[in-house]
Amino acid sequence: MRRQPAARGGRTPGRRAVEPRAGGRSGRAGGHVPAGLQRAAGYAWRLLIIGAALYAALVLLGRLALPVVAVFVGLVVTAVLRPVADVLGRRMPRAVAVLFTVLGAILLVAGLFVLIGETIAGEWTRLGDEFRGGLDRIERWLEGAPFHIQPSTVAGLQAKFGAFISAHRSTLISTAVGEATRLIEIVTGAVLALFCSVFFIHSGDTMWQWAQRQLPADARRTWARGGRAAWRAFAGYTRGIMIVAASNATLVGIALTVLGVPLALPLTVLEFFATLIPLVGSPIAMAVAAVVALAAKGPVTALIVLALIIVIGQIEGHVLHPLVMSWAVSIHPVAVALSVTAGALLAGVVGAAVAVPLVSVLWAVVSELRSPQPKV
Repeated sequence: MRRQPAARGGRTPGRRAVEPRAGGRSGRAGGHVPAGLQRAAGYAWRLLIIGAALYAALVLLGRLALPVVAVFVGLVVTAVLRPVADVLGRRMPRAVAVLFTVLGAILLVAGLFVLIGETIAGEWTRLGDEFRGGLDRIERWLEGAPFHIQPSTVAGLQAKFGAFISAHRSTLISTAVGEATRLIEIVTGAVLALFCSVFFIHSGDTMWQWAQRQLPADARRTWARGGRAAWRAFAGYTRGIMIVAASNATLVGIALTVLGVPLALPLTVLEFFATLIPLVGSPIAMAVAAVVALAAKGPVTALIVLALIIVIGQIEGHVLHPLVMSWAVSIHPVAVALSVTAGALLAGVVGAAVAVPLVSVLWAVVSELRSPQPKV
């Protein structure tokens, strides 16, 4: 039998060559997916998984809000008091140094609140008289230029306010009972935070080393770098914001005392704690002080207190933050504003206070892990 000659180009007769499709892939017509769409789809499902994980974490943290906040406050206390314990620990046993440091801080805070209580109790009668006179001055001010509000309108507003209080008395009472329950939770969280802070101050390094030993051996060095960067950022931010808050409170206390505004000490303490929430805390506290000044001293003093909001804001933004916070963290004001807003929407006041240090820690960890690893 004669063999058939090979076809031109080395192809065997009767066997059809398969031509490759466009893009180097074979399959049905129209089955090719562009490479850009494939990458976008890959990022999309990964982002969906990350988003679902973050949502689950937020839900879990919401369910465990009390211990989570207690641990956060414990870390704040540790960042503030640990340097003091370290200094005392050079001259006495570590446990005794921690005991002296914590007890001294408790006595200081307790003494401050006792002083505030005595100040309010001592000024209560005079303050009531000033507030009643202040309300009369506000009414006369509203009735005069430039508002020219009719006295009947002011009396009608007072009557509506009294009617609202009477109609919603039961709701207000139930809200007060609910706040009393929340007060018990706050006391419980404070005790838990104090308990955690004692151990964090005494043996926080040992606890972190134990946690690292539970990780795989090849991941310990990375976690150690990230943990050191996180603690440096958190401690630096905490100490820096405490210095800024104390400076703001000192300026406010001096100004309110000079202006003769009643409750200057409680308003100063309010300013200190409000400044712990960046951007929005200090103006809110100063607005409260302006209301007190308006009721007690009249509109001129209230306007001066309102002007202090701008002055203290400029000092805080252009002097204190660059000098105090630049060595700890460096976050753009836009990032701070977005962080505070997102934290407030997710978890209220607690979220607004926690948002900026959390973002600072995350950014510090990312920056540390992106930098070249030092050679051993």
